[in-house]
Amino acid sequence: MATFQSRIGDATVTTVEEFILPTSVRWMFPDAEAPFDILNPALPWLQPHFANDRGHLLQSIQSFVIQVDGITLVVDTGVGNDKQRGGGIGDFNMRSGPFLEEFVAAGFPVESVDLVIATHMHTDHVGWNARLEGGTWVPTFPRARYLYVDREWAHWQAEAETSEATRTLVEDSLRPPLEAGLVDLVPPTHRISDSLWLEPSHGHSPGHVNVRVGSAGVEAAFIGDMMHSPLQCAAPEERPTFDRDAKWARETRREFLERTAGTQVRVYGSHFHRPVAGLVERDGGNFRFIAVDE
Repeated sequence: MATFQSRIGDATVTTVEEFILPTSVRWMFPDAEAPFDILNPALPWLQPHFANDRGHLLQSIQSFVIQVDGITLVVDTGVGNDKQRGGGIGDFNMRSGPFLEEFVAAGFPVESVDLVIATHMHTDHVGWNARLEGGTWVPTFPRARYLYVDREWAHWQAEAETSEATRTLVEDSLRPPLEAGLVDLVPPTHRISDSLWLEPSHGHSPGHVNVRVGSAGVEAAFIGDMMHSPLQCAAPEERPTFDRDAKWARETRREFLERTAGTQVRVYGSHFHRPVAGLVERDGGNFRFIAVDE
């Protein structure tokens, strides 16, 4: 685990890492005719930050704490502890990691958080919305408002009626803040403050959003799972494993890359390995990701 800081104009971003999860290219792109050779000299920019010399992508589960406009905002809350996640990725099931202790040690008592938002409501982005206390799930951040994107919440609430796994996720991570009266339903274009706003990036999930920051002339985009790895800059058309609507996600990804390439917009991926942030550049008909190492 690690914590590290970066700046976006007058905004401070603290990344709190929950754990690292190396993954294979074949797992990332199950439909590809042949796995991408990430050690190919054509993609040297993946190393050393985003791929290792054994051919695995380096990915992180992490949260971002953004401080700007007098607000302390948490973007994505990771997997969480004590969560029953059978049938999924083994590292997610019944964790007992030190994330919350690391979060507090980074200078953020849970009572200091003003807002919490998930780019989407997959299990590895909402787990620390709630924690187990005396056998009951309670909001981890008791003074925060939790912003639920309306169409995203509606989807998972409906799916919980037919899926046991989704019902478990709703009950142990999404419903506790709701029952505590801490949830505000917001549209996917919601503006949080002068420097913070949401941007629709649907496809990976029905209400997926990017969290945008603009401060002192510098902009950034926290893109959740619109891309799981910088490798997708080189292969934006490939379908990663968990995209709910592959066509919609592909169009969203391509449009974002076209719009962002060649600009100074810093891109933060929720699963990008440290240093996490980087710039998008054109590379032939596709793109590459250049890490910004602070």
